[in-house]
Amino acid sequence: MAASHAVFIPCAGLGTRMGGLTRHLNKALVSVGGKPALARVIDQFPPDARIVVALGYKGDTVREFLELAYPGRAIACVDVHPYEGPGSGLGHTLHCAAPLLREPFVFCSCDTLVAGAVPPPDRNWAGWAGVDADGMDAYRTLEIDGGRTVRVNAKGGHGPASRAYIGLAGIHDWRAFWSAMEAGGEKAVAEGEAWGLDALARQGRVEALPFDWTDVGTREKLEAAEARFVPEVRATILPKENEAIWFVNGLVVKFSDDEKFIADRVARVGGLAGWVPELTGHRTHMYAYRRVEGTILSEAVTLPAFDRLLDRCREFWRPAALGPEERQAFRERCRKFYRDKTRDRLAAFHARFGKADGPLVIDGIATPPVGELLAGLDWDWLADGLPGRFHGDFHFENILLADDGRFVFLDWRQEFCGDREVGDVYYDLAKLLHGLIVNHELIAADHYQASWEGDRLSFDFLRRQRLVDCAAHLMEWLPGAGFDARKVRVLCALVYLNIAALHHHPYSLLLYGLGARMLHAETRRGPA
Repeated sequence: MAASHAVFIPCAGLGTRMGGLTRHLNKALVSVGGKPALARVIDQFPPDARIVVALGYKGDTVREFLELAYPGRAIACVDVHPYEGPGSGLGHTLHCAAPLLREPFVFCSCDTLVAGAVPPPDRNWAGWAGVDADGMDAYRTLEIDGGRTVRVNAKGGHGPASRAYIGLAGIHDWRAFWSAMEAGGEKAVAEGEAWGLDALARQGRVEALPFDWTDVGTREKLEAAEARFVPEVRATILPKENEAIWFVNGLVVKFSDDEKFIADRVARVGGLAGWVPELTGHRTHMYAYRRVEGTILSEAVTLPAFDRLLDRCREFWRPAALGPEERQAFRERCRKFYRDKTRDRLAAFHARFGKADGPLVIDGIATPPVGELLAGLDWDWLADGLPGRFHGDFHFENILLADDGRFVFLDWRQEFCGDREVGDVYYDLAKLLHGLIVNHELIAADHYQASWEGDRLSFDFLRRQRLVDCAAHLMEWLPGAGFDARKVRVLCALVYLNIAALHHHPYSLLLYGLGARMLHAETRRGPA
């Protein structure tokens, strides 16, 4: 496609058919195989195609993504007002972009993915795909006669010669298209590009082209489509509605709806230089860095490699020299981070899953209420941490063994109880142990089970032998390196209890049960 040809992608709508996936994101940024649907749409077109994107709902995040992921590409963004309520509609969105589309252009919905090359708009054409008869009502349809589209039908209107219209069309006769849109008034606003396309079709001026189509416009269709798209990077990322990590064009883009989260992450990069990737850019809701070639440590680890990591970590965990008052303030931060946050998270867990704190039988072992176990901890001992440079979410899924032999730390935490510079090294050690015990990849593959009936909680999960060996090695290494192994185990138990409220059922039950069982085992060793 020549550079003079444009591609129009409407991304202004609310995306209500995607459910909770669009609570914090525009639907064009919902992930499909590790990258936003919008990126997969754009990548369907030649690099010299001029892209026009219409923005409305969460439009700032779409603009930020495009600036970070496609810095050298010709992409123009158009703001749509209103994008919901009276006066809104796909036709209105088109009218907002019309000044940039006074030439032949391709219309492509932000949830339409096709295999193979998309033809240029060197003639008028409309894309169709085969859909089972019982599913046709969900789509507009093309009435086809001898390879030509003779009519564009509304949803629910189809006959024997109808085929599902996939929201992909080439508009060569753009003047006639825009004239029809102008004349269509409110109907054109409601029908969108289908109105202008139908006007051209009734004049016999629109070819009908078949495509191998994947619809990702609803949550159900998105889930069904995942198997068709191979991620650029094989990574196990447990989903969160308000965060995402995307792999696009050799870049890693991290998104969060929390502006402070992103700002603090970016601010920490300087102090972690040489250990984390260098950022290529950042915006209010996201940052980007070049992908480092390598393998996450959970897949590549051997005991010699783990030993080498621990040696390198002694350098990374650079101690912080604190005066008496700073040291006391650090202890108070540790107390707040460990004790107060744990209590808050447990309350959130009990409220979310409707479970009361009380005595439990966990895998056959009578266990006191978690609140009672927490009350028995020596919080002065636990809060007497080791101040230093920290990662904050230090486990094998966030550690990359680069092809050049370096260890590269990913997805660093933005702060430790409000402090971006100094955290507790013991927390990094606890997170390391937590990841050696519970492997994200195996959890994502559903290699676990958990149930809670009455006062009985049971769980089981698969572990990789090499991670079991590394966990045992860590416990042996800690005392010789001057660390309190018991403190690491207790903090690891608190990690599980903290994150139980954040994850889905029944994984949440596994985390709660594991944390409670570990904490009970440690308290039975003696006071802590």
